[in-house]
Amino acid sequence: MEGRVPEDLAVVVDADGAIMVWSDGARRLLGYEPAELVGRPVVDLLAARLPESTRRHAAEGRRWAGEVALRHRDGNRVVVRLQGTPLLDAEGRRLWLVTGTVPVYTAAPADHGALPLWDLTLAQLPVPVAVYDRDARLVAANEIMTEVMGRSEEEMKGLTLWEIEPNPPFDAYDRLQREVLRTGELIFHEEHGKAPGEIRPHAWSMFMSPLKDETGAVQGMSATVFDTTEQYWARRRLAVLNEASLRIGSTLDVTRTAEEMAEVAVAGGFADFVTVDLLESVALGDEPEQLPPDTPVTLRRTAQRSVLEGCPESVVAPGSTTRYPVGTLPLRTLAAGRGARHRPGDPELREWLVASPGRAESVSRHLIHSVMMVPLRARGVTLGLVHFLRHRTPDPFSEDDLLLAEDIVARAAVSVDNARRFTRERRTALALQRSLLPERLPKLAAMDLAYRYLPTGAGADIGGDWFDVIPLSGARVALVVGDVVGHGIHASATMGRLRTAVRTLADVDLAPDELLTQLDDLVIRLDREEGPEARGAEEASGQVGATCLYAVYDPVSRRCTMARAGHPPPALVTPDGGVRFLDLPAGPPLGLGGLPFEAVEVQLEENSLLALYTDGLIEAPGHDLEIGTALLRQALGSPAGTLEETCDQVLHTLLAGRPTDDVVLMLARTAVLDAGKVRTWQLPPDPAAVARARKMAGEQLAEWGLAEAEFATELIVSELVTNALRYGGAPIELRLIRDATLICEVSDGSSTAPHLRRARVFDEGGRGLLLVAQLAERWGTRQTPTGKTIWTEQALPAGV
Repeated sequence: MEGRVPEDLAVVVDADGAIMVWSDGARRLLGYEPAELVGRPVVDLLAARLPESTRRHAAEGRRWAGEVALRHRDGNRVVVRLQGTPLLDAEGRRLWLVTGTVPVYTAAPADHGALPLWDLTLAQLPVPVAVYDRDARLVAANEIMTEVMGRSEEEMKGLTLWEIEPNPPFDAYDRLQREVLRTGELIFHEEHGKAPGEIRPHAWSMFMSPLKDETGAVQGMSATVFDTTEQYWARRRLAVLNEASLRIGSTLDVTRTAEEMAEVAVAGGFADFVTVDLLESVALGDEPEQLPPDTPVTLRRTAQRSVLEGCPESVVAPGSTTRYPVGTLPLRTLAAGRGARHRPGDPELREWLVASPGRAESVSRHLIHSVMMVPLRARGVTLGLVHFLRHRTPDPFSEDDLLLAEDIVARAAVSVDNARRFTRERRTALALQRSLLPERLPKLAAMDLAYRYLPTGAGADIGGDWFDVIPLSGARVALVVGDVVGHGIHASATMGRLRTAVRTLADVDLAPDELLTQLDDLVIRLDREEGPEARGAEEASGQVGATCLYAVYDPVSRRCTMARAGHPPPALVTPDGGVRFLDLPAGPPLGLGGLPFEAVEVQLEENSLLALYTDGLIEAPGHDLEIGTALLRQALGSPAGTLEETCDQVLHTLLAGRPTDDVVLMLARTAVLDAGKVRTWQLPPDPAAVARARKMAGEQLAEWGLAEAEFATELIVSELVTNALRYGGAPIELRLIRDATLICEVSDGSSTAPHLRRARVFDEGGRGLLLVAQLAERWGTRQTPTGKTIWTEQALPAGV
C-alpha cells in the first residue's frame, strides 16, 4: 500500500528558476532554513536529472508530476513525489507552485499472510527468474529457477553464479552478469547444451536486465530464462534441410549424390549412422527394375557415414551387395513406399536383426537404440532404401524426425534419379560417339599417326568432336577433325552423320574447299529438316552447326592441301624442330551458308609433323586461347620421342585437370613414297600408245617382282588408256604405284567421268569398265586441275 509522511513540501519558483517561497514543511523535509535558499536557483536542490517527461512539460508551461531526487542539507538523497502547477504574477510572468510528499511503500497487514502482488507475480512466473545485487550475488529466485539450478533459494542466497555452479558455461554467465552491472545495458544470450541433471540437450534464451533506481543508478540485475528447446530443434531440423538442399546433388554422379545425403544427415547431428542402399540397376545408372512381390531384392551399399571413424557399425562394405529376403522389414518398407521408425525391441526389427548375427552384434555393441528406414523414391519409382540410426544421441527418433528424414530423402531421390539419368544418357552418347569414331587408325605408307580422344567427364554431357583418317586413291590420305555445336546424344548423332558425309564426299575425291562447301549445304539441310521437334521446342533454328578441318596429303608430291570451316588452324613441326601454325583462311563455320571456303597447298618436307586438334585442347578453363596456343607450341617444340609420347606430352602441358569439353588431338608424321615405287609415263594421243603402255607396265611389274599381276594389270592399262584416247584427250599419263596395293592411274584432259553400263549381245563396246571392275579390288575417278584421273587398286601377290 502507498502512504505519505506528514511533511508536505510547498515551494514557489519565479520565472528565472529562483526560489521565492520556502515552506516550513520543506524545511522539515530537507533541513534547509528559508534564508539559506530563497533567491537561489531551484536546480541546486536536484540530486539527479529531472525525468524527461517532467522537463518537457515544464518547458511547455504545462502541469507536471513525477518522482524527483532532491539533495538533503546533510548530503543524503531524498526521493519526493512532486507536482508543478503554473501560475502568473502581476506582470504576467510564469511562476511555479511546486508541492509534494515523500512516497512510502509498506507491506500489507501481517495477518493477511500474503506477499505483495508484485512479489507474487515474480514468484509464480512460469519461467525461471533470479535477482542479483550490485555484487552479482543472488538475492532471490523463484521456484522454477531453483528447480533448474537444482538448489533451494536459501542455498544460493548471497552467492555469485560461479560460486553456485563452478562449471562451464556458468563462468561465462557470471562474466555477462558483471558486464550488465557495469554498463547498465541489457544483454540477450542464447545457449544450448545439457542442463544440470539432464541428459537431453536443451536450449534456452536469457535476458540479463539491469535494475535501476529512480536516479538511473544500477542497484542490481535480474536474469530471466526461457526454454527454447523446441524452437532450437526446429531450427536445427530446418538447418539440416537447408544444408541438404545446398549440398545434395552438387554433381551428376549417383554414388557421390548418395554420399552427400549420408554426410548431411550425420554432420548435421540428425543421425549417428546412415546407410544408402540402391537397387543395382540404379547404382549402375540404368532404369530401376520393378519390385515383384514375394521376390528377394538385391541392393548395393552405395554410401554410408558415421559419427565414429571408419563406420564400425557397418556389416556391409561400401560397393558390396546386400540382399533383402522376402517378408523382412526392409523389403516391406520398400514395398510400402513410406518411411517408418523402430526400436530394437520391436518384433519386426528384432526379426531382421536376428537373421544376421553380424547385424545383431553391431546393434548390441554400439548400443543402437533407434532406427528409421525411408524408401528412396523419385517420380513414382523406388530407387533404394536409406537407414538412419542413433546410438550416441540419447533421444529416439520422433515423428518430426521421420518427417524430416522423408524430406531429406525425397530431395536426395530426385538428385539420385537425375544423376542416374545423366549417367545413362552419357553412357549412351559415349557409346554412340565411340561407335562412330574409327576403332583403329589405318597403317599408311604416307604417314605415321597417333591420336588422343578425351570425352568430357563433367558438364552438360559429351560433345560432338570427331576425327577420321581416310585413305584416298594414289596412296594419298585425308585427315579430318571436326566439332559439332552442342552436347549429348543429339550432338553425337549429328557428328556421325557429318563423318559419314565426309567419307562419302572424300570417296568422290573432292578438293578440300569443295568438300566443305558440300558439307555446309548438308548442315543447313539438317537444320531445316530437324526443326525444334527433334531438338526440343526450346531450341531455335540454327542450332545444328559444326567446325571442320580437312587436309589431303600426297606422299608422292609431298603436297598437302587444306581448308577449314571455322576450325583452329593446324600446327606444323618441321624436321629441324621449328613450330608454326599454318596460315589458312578461317572460313565460316558449317551451317551459315553463302560464304566461300578457300584451300591452301603446302609443300611438306619428309618427317614433318602435323598437329590437328579441337578447341577443347587450347581453350581450357585455366587459360585463354592465346595462352593455350603458346602452350601447344611449347609442347610440340620439345622433342618427346615417339608420336604416342608426344601426344601425352601435349595433353600434360595443356590440360591441368579433367577437360571440361571434348578434346581431340591427332598427330601425323609425313613420309615420302620411295621414288623407286612410282613410275610415270606420258603417252601420245595415238592408238599405238595402247600397246606401248601395256608393254611398259608389264616390264615395270617384272622389275618389281610382280609378274603374277602382269596379265590383269596389262588388261586394265589397255582398257583405261583406250578409253582415254577415245573419250578423253591430251595430256594422257600413265602412273603405276607400288604401295600396300598395286595402283594404276590413267589421266587425261577431259573432265567427263566414265560410268559402267550394260552392254548388249551385239554391242561392240561398253564392256571395258566392267572388265576393269572385275579385275581390280577398287576403282574410281577423281577430278584434277587439267581433267580427270581413273584409278584402280589390286592386291599384291601373297608373300610380296
